[in-house]
Amino acid sequence: MFYYLSQYLLHAAENTAWQEELSFLRLFRYISFRGAGALITALALSLWLGPKVIAWLKRLKFGQDYVDKAEEAGGLGARTFSKRGTPTMGGILIVGVMDVTALLWAQWTTHVALTLISVLVLAGLGFYDDYAKITQQSNKGAKANLKLWVQCALGLFIAVYLWRDPQTEKLITEVMVPFVKYPVATGVVGTIIGLILASVAIVGSSNAVNLTDGLDGLAIGCTLIVTTVFAALTYLAGNFRTAAYLQMPYVAGAGELTVICLGMIGAGLGFLWFNCHPARVFMGDTGSLALGGALGIIAVLIHQPLMLVIAGGVFVAEALSVIIQTGYFKYTKRKYGTGQRVFLMAPLHHHFEKKGWHETQVVIRFYILCILCAVVALSTLKIR
Repeated sequence: MFYYLSQYLLHAAENTAWQEELSFLRLFRYISFRGAGALITALALSLWLGPKVIAWLKRLKFGQDYVDKAEEAGGLGARTFSKRGTPTMGGILIVGVMDVTALLWAQWTTHVALTLISVLVLAGLGFYDDYAKITQQSNKGAKANLKLWVQCALGLFIAVYLWRDPQTEKLITEVMVPFVKYPVATGVVGTIIGLILASVAIVGSSNAVNLTDGLDGLAIGCTLIVTTVFAALTYLAGNFRTAAYLQMPYVAGAGELTVICLGMIGAGLGFLWFNCHPARVFMGDTGSLALGGALGIIAVLIHQPLMLVIAGGVFVAEALSVIIQTGYFKYTKRKYGTGQRVFLMAPLHHHFEKKGWHETQVVIRFYILCILCAVVALSTLKIR
């Protein structure tokens, strides 16, 4: 909105006495300026609305009064208190602030529209899951098949839409791999791989962030680190000169996603203020599914879906730990009659809790690992 208003005023003041006075409005043409504005606005809104949203969730009794999966399994001696009674669905704050900030500071492009639509759909799905947990007072929530079908439908819709649009079809038909300058697959093969890759990136990222959301500040902190990487990548991909210099895919309009990323960082920082240990609010699936999906769709829109595997290495490790644990348990139970485990508990952060690490130790050490993954991801820009 600010961009369009500023350009309208500049045009109206052209060749008038107000032209010089309003010349500062040209700043709104710069993505860097609007991105900074989005970050500050989102942070201020989150800090202002945070206490109000927490109080509102408490009045509605949207709290986690059931024992979570980790406490239910037992053996978490490093925990000093129970998380029961803490309000959940705090993702409403993050998603709401992100959307408002984007509408205020970003230009309305296809990339922005697809990202915000994805965030809203996944936030709605997460809200349904959180509400089911609250009404049932159980950690089971909505059926896993239902959640997966909705995520897959959204991922496939985004992939097919990009493929059918002549302006964005190369995002699907040409498969890019980190550390490589040119597409590794094109044509029919590239299209098939691209459709699958785009869908998997969105679905996988959404679920991976959701699985990481188990300790105070863990998921949102790691999300902030990964989003910072993509704020840089979107800015570079949307600038023809820098993209050509770094030999990375240039994507027209991708620069506006920088505004989305910085707004997401501001909203996340504000939420982390209330979510750090001991948490006053949890984001719930409302936030984790939406944020993970946002990272996935942004990675697809800048032609770098596999970059998310590197930058989000912590998310990948968390998801793999669940897949390995579940698969190995089922295999050994079928073969030997008794299920065996690879980890003390999955997702991975609970494994380290059971080894005696304090919750804050796990979170900070995972932050460090996430930063290392972020550095490796950014290094791919020069190693090609």
